Amino acid sequence: MTEKERGFGLGASLALTLASSLLWGVAHLAAERRKTGLALMFGYVAMLAGILMVFTAYSTHLLSLAVQPRWLVGFTVALVAIAIAWTGVVVWSFVLVRPPRSDRIGRFLTTALTLALCALIMTPTIYASRLAYLSRDVVNTLFPNATATAPIMAQDPWNGARRVNFLLLGGDAAPNRPGVRTDSMTVASVDTETGATTLFGLPRNLQRVEFAAGPARDLFPYGFTGSGPDTPGLLNEIFQYAEDHPEVVPGVERRQRGPALIKQTIGDILGIPVDYYALVDMKGFAEIIDAMGGVKVTIKEPIIYGKYREGLLPAGTRRLSGEEALWYGRSRTDSDDYVRMGRQKCLLNALAKQADPMTVINSFERLAVATKRAISTDLPQDLLPAVIDLAQRVKDAKIRSLSFVPPLINTAYPDWSFIRRKVAETLEAGPVTRAGTAAERTPDPETPVNLDATCT
Repeated sequence: MTEKERGFGLGASLALTLASSLLWGVAHLAAERRKTGLALMFGYVAMLAGILMVFTAYSTHLLSLAVQPRWLVGFTVALVAIAIAWTGVVVWSFVLVRPPRSDRIGRFLTTALTLALCALIMTPTIYASRLAYLSRDVVNTLFPNATATAPIMAQDPWNGARRVNFLLLGGDAAPNRPGVRTDSMTVASVDTETGATTLFGLPRNLQRVEFAAGPARDLFPYGFTGSGPDTPGLLNEIFQYAEDHPEVVPGVERRQRGPALIKQTIGDILGIPVDYYALVDMKGFAEIIDAMGGVKVTIKEPIIYGKYREGLLPAGTRRLSGEEALWYGRSRTDSDDYVRMGRQKCLLNALAKQADPMTVINSFERLAVATKRAISTDLPQDLLPAVIDLAQRVKDAKIRSLSFVPPLINTAYPDWSFIRRKVAETLEAGPVTRAGTAAERTPDPETPVNLDATCT
């Protein structure tokens, strides 16, 4: 049947082309290609049913899939295939129902509609493919493959462990001092079933740090004392010391020596194993917060910052930019390291609560760039789905904090056995309730526990 015999005018052509983009096969049925039209309709319904099933059955696992490179590749291929098929059906439908050649205006308008529909289909596909590529790039850049470690079982990724301990380090490099100083050191101990989390903070100026048995202890049998006037022997120097002195961690590659020694040392101080670490460069941390659109915190007292007291964060609940959040967590003007540590815990708590999926998606490209520059970690790729799942439980649970600062401890002459005992007591105290933590309800009269869990 020729175009003239079909008799499709401008209105019918526009309507059928548009209808075919919403339900495949409509134009084919109108053009009396019934078998093809019915086949296209069946394929379209089957495709929508499959997509609906995936989003229904795997809705709780979609974020987990988004951190698995193989799934991301498969997702991209499937998405592109669907988009190509969809645009193909639209163009095919247009060819079948377009106005006759004599109707130049009609042909122009239906051609324009077809091109617009194809663009409408391809644009989100290109965007989603771009996000998938960026996600895969971030995963492959930041997270090592676990080929050299024990396999991670999907049904029990934590190998039966009741708790998993993450060391969170804030690195601060400065022009007047070489290397990186880990001025922020926090261990997040997370219950693998409930997500209940306790943050253990250690001050940067902890002295005479004892090493676990090995080359580091052989070199410093009475505690870490540094290597000269520029390194007075504080806890925040150990990371860079290990990088500069490979003999204290023999057999470990460059850029892994610092993490290896600081994990072992802090685990020994607290009396708990440190499973994984993440180091965040402070300047990169500010970029991450800016990419998220800021972070909302409650400032209890005005915070003055800057070398020459040029900045002020007023009291009250407000959304901080990356630079403001950096000063919120770093400033020691009219305060000290220990007040700063408390603010850092509040900042971590606020970020954990506010990093919802929509925020991440809306600023994903900026986050990806900032994250690659700012973070280093030894968390294996195969464990990422389990970490994503655990993070969702952490967001719904209470986060409490215990900072080992004066008067709880003497940073110049720490009581290591006391620190380990308080960690064990805090972890055994049970979950946090509305009435407060177990430690708050039954305080030790001789050694008050500093549980700064009141961040909002």
